[in-house]
Parts: sequence; structure tokens; C-alpha cells
Amino acid sequence: MDRFIAIDVETANSERSSICAIGAVKVEDGVIVDRRYSLVRPEPDWYAWFCTKVHGLTDDDTWDAPPFGTVWTDWADWLEGYTLVAHNAPFDSSCIRAACSVYRLDPPAEPFLCTLAAARRSIPRGMCPSKSLDQLCQYFGIPLNRHHDALEDAEACAKLAVVLL
Repeated sequence: MDRFIAIDVETANSERSSICAIGAVKVEDGVIVDRRYSLVRPEPDWYAWFCTKVHGLTDDDTWDAPPFGTVWTDWADWLEGYTLVAHNAPFDSSCIRAACSVYRLDPPAEPFLCTLAAARRSIPRGMCPSKSLDQLCQYFGIPLNRHHDALEDAEACAKLAVVLL
């Protein structure tokens, strides 16, 4: 793959539509050429302690952030024509589709490629302790300083995609 956008979302609670942060990294010819990040006012707008424990975001961080509908609409032209990639794509794609449904927006086109699935196919068992994003980054020597920061995770995913896809 020579052109794609790696994307990552964080959620505020167990509802897939509750995106509270989104990061995306555009890759052309195997090189990162652009990045986008936004905090998002989640829908529904409440934070579960277990989500905050993972990413550290709270209502104080997103109370005045734009809703997903505004962010996704603002990013539409930038996303146009690129395949989306995520680590554990079924999660990120289901969150984006749920949020698009809430805001009555068209969801992203298929396919939504997955670096987790690619790692499971290409790295033999026992070679890497797990196929989690942080473990794969360590295995491949890819820096990941703030795991569960949407932009950091999107960048790590982009670098993994260049290696695995």
C-alpha cells in the first residue's frame, strides 16, 4: 500500500459512538505526510472510569470540544480517496460508523484495513509477546511514547502498516 490514512479513536464510555479523541496520519509512498488530531465532545456525553483509566481524558478535556459530526465533516476532503487503516480495525471502524450514524453522516468506505490482523497473519506465535500495538511497536523498534493518545497510536499504526501491509 502506498497511500492510506491510519486512524485511531478513544472513547469516553462503552457506547461505540462516544468518541472523545481522534487522530489520523496520512501516508503517501510509505512516508508520513500529514497528521490530524482533535478532541471530541462524546455522544453520549459521559465518562466511564475504565475509559478514563486507559486514555486519561475526562469531561474537563472535552466539554468545549467540537462534536464528532463537526470534526468528521471538517476532515471529509482530507480523508477522501484514502484507504483507512487501524490497529484492531473492527473497534475503530465500529466506533466511527456508530458516531456517523448518530450525526447522520456517511460512514467511511470499505475496506478498513487492520494492522492487528496483519500482525497475526505474519508474525509467528512466540516471536512477539502479544500483538497489542505497544508490544508490536517494541518488537519492530517503533517509538510509542504515549500509548492511548489517539495521534500517537495513529502514527504508530501508520508505521506498522508500512511494515506489515
